[in-house]
Amino acid sequence: MAFSSSTTSALPATAAKRSSERRRDASPRLPSPLYGLALAVVVGIFAMILGRWAPIIGGPVFGILLGIAIRNTVGVGPLFKPGLQFASKQILQWSIIALGFGLSIQQVAQTGMESLWVTLVTIAVAFISASLLGKWLGIPSRLKTLIGVGTAICGGSAIAAVTPIIKPEEHETAFAISTIFIFNIVAVLAFPLMGHWLNMSDAGFGMWAGTAINDTSSVVAAGYSYSTAAGDYATIVKLTRATLIIPICLVFAVLVAWREKTQGNAGFNLWRVFPWFILWFLVASALRSSGLIPEQLNASLHLLAQFLIVVALTAIGLSSDLRRMATAGLRPILLGLGVWVSVAGSSLLVQRLLGAW
Repeated sequence: MAFSSSTTSALPATAAKRSSERRRDASPRLPSPLYGLALAVVVGIFAMILGRWAPIIGGPVFGILLGIAIRNTVGVGPLFKPGLQFASKQILQWSIIALGFGLSIQQVAQTGMESLWVTLVTIAVAFISASLLGKWLGIPSRLKTLIGVGTAICGGSAIAAVTPIIKPEEHETAFAISTIFIFNIVAVLAFPLMGHWLNMSDAGFGMWAGTAINDTSSVVAAGYSYSTAAGDYATIVKLTRATLIIPICLVFAVLVAWREKTQGNAGFNLWRVFPWFILWFLVASALRSSGLIPEQLNASLHLLAQFLIVVALTAIGLSSDLRRMATAGLRPILLGLGVWVSVAGSSLLVQRLLGAW
């Protein structure tokens, strides 16, 4: 049977079209926030259940540990990345705002004032120890600054805030964030155990966690692992400490401008850096104090806040690559350890001297 030339030429085109359709059908799904968010919620539910079973560890810690275990064994594909980023940032902020509905504005103001001196002392200790120890270890100036500000204020958020001002190399930023993260995990696991061993009060432990642990998520995890009251107190102390990121950034901008005799704060956006969720936390607390929120909703709102915290921390764990952490090197880790121990020790010492323990 003979084929015409037109029919013969059409066959390869038809085959190519079908092959293209098969490739399109077999192509991976596009990343969507829903996938990562769903994964964080499912794992977070298991973490909440385990937290009820072992309350001394708590849901937040189980969330981080389960997330890290899954990320570094089974693995988490790029399909889940957008949702995990959303959960670890936005949902964490929402959880803090939700906590505000259970705290009166008077309680927030009182706790903030009580913690101010401890906060100022620990920040000063962080920068002094980072400068001296970093010089001794031969750490580059910008990396030393990043680790110091991350330990002093609020971990990765503070590092991200000062990065456009001091303009470090990309690997320096990665080293700093990795180093800070290591001690966040250590603090979440070790602080509650040490607090019970030291027989600290809820307020004393909340003050210690809020002033000596770097990242907001880790403060929340450690605080609520100790007790609900300690978690509430630690959250307020940490938020008070986080607001100091604004004057710190302004100081660095002035120093850079003076040192380089140029506009060293080019690209620095104060509106972008400002932690707006703190403002909404205060609004929620004010609504609670005004009586507009029915008392019957308090328990439900607090449970919602705790669940959102667990989901956010689970997402952070699911995003944490331990192999990448290992590339941070030894000297930055030693610097981070020295600064962190100095801050934790100074916080306990100031509390002891003030009789607040």
